Amino acid sequence: MAEKTEDKRPTPDVAENNAFFPSPYSLSQFTSAKSDLDGADYPNAYRGGKWKILMIAADERYLLMDNGTMFSTGNHPVETLLPMYHLDKAGFEFDIATLSGNPVKFELWALPRQDEAVIGFYQKYINKLMSPLKLSDVVEKNLGDNSNYIAVFIPGGHGALIGIPKSLDVKTTLKWAMSRNKYIISLCHGPAAFLAPGVNEAKDDYIFKGYKICAFPDAIDKKTPELGYMPGQIPWMFGEELKKLGVEILNTEINGQTFQDRRLITGDSPFAANNVGKAAAKALLAEVGQS
Repeated sequence: MAEKTEDKRPTPDVAENNAFFPSPYSLSQFTSAKSDLDGADYPNAYRGGKWKILMIAADERYLLMDNGTMFSTGNHPVETLLPMYHLDKAGFEFDIATLSGNPVKFELWALPRQDEAVIGFYQKYINKLMSPLKLSDVVEKNLGDNSNYIAVFIPGGHGALIGIPKSLDVKTTLKWAMSRNKYIISLCHGPAAFLAPGVNEAKDDYIFKGYKICAFPDAIDKKTPELGYMPGQIPWMFGEELKKLGVEILNTEINGQTFQDRRLITGDSPFAANNVGKAAAKALLAEVGQS
């Protein structure tokens, strides 16, 4: 972890007015120089070359707080790279898309910089992360009965709250995945994307109604400003909105809990990233007959 400190003042982001990174205290408590990556050995890895995973990533960095400050965010690197690592080692390639086609934004302050495996993997995908597909183009060209996507992956980080929950392209993608029995994988704040299929839909038609998931708890989000993790309160809570639509969130803490409900695989936080990757790899390998 970062050097221990009691400084809970959010750290100014000099690239933007009134924007902040987490406080030194928060970084010392919630980030680590090495991840808990393990178990990514898949002797029966998929070698068919057809099936790929579509990752929908964050392309916006600044999340507006209720006090007018901004949290400098993006996708959490551990929540992104550890599930990707497992799925890649299991033989599945990734297409990476953002809403705009602009580069993926990362919370690089949480990158485990002394973790050689994770850093090496990050470098492997850096070109795709810097030059992603535009999701609307994927919707138009790559979704359908003959699509090569076996799963959709939506990583966490507070960047997942910006644009993605209201995106009609995300809505189309998730409805397509559900209608064709594809796997959907997400964790932490990534399940905010599950709000998209509810946009302009009747509650009874909501595709995730009755599903059980793990996700980052609203109650903990409400406490993080006390630690200087965020510079203010988030104006809305994605868990509350999911519950209104009939989704049950199983966890109240962030201790690495994961859950699979049918073909929906979710986890509660970065502490769940390794296990989400393992669960997803196991499920997809079984799907292609390589378990």
